[in-house]
Amino acid sequence: MIPETFRVCYDRLWALLSSRKMKKKDLQSLTQLSSAVIAKLGKGMPVHLNTLLKICNVLHCSLDDIVDVSASMPERG
Repeated sequence: MIPETFRVCYDRLWALLSSRKMKKKDLQSLTQLSSAVIAKLGKGMPVHLNTLLKICNVLHCSLDDIVDVSASMPERG
């Protein structure tokens, strides 16, 4: 069976920011992302790939340094 949904987890991003002694506000300032996008990240919601690439560019890292994506199987009813 093919997974229909994916879960994203940004714990790696928060750990990276913490190790660099940065806060979400610092990330927002460096990337010029809106507070709504930062809030989505904080809630573990999906964001555009361009957003993640912008973060990677600013932090000089790769996607797998900031996000973990896992497939989840649809629930059977």
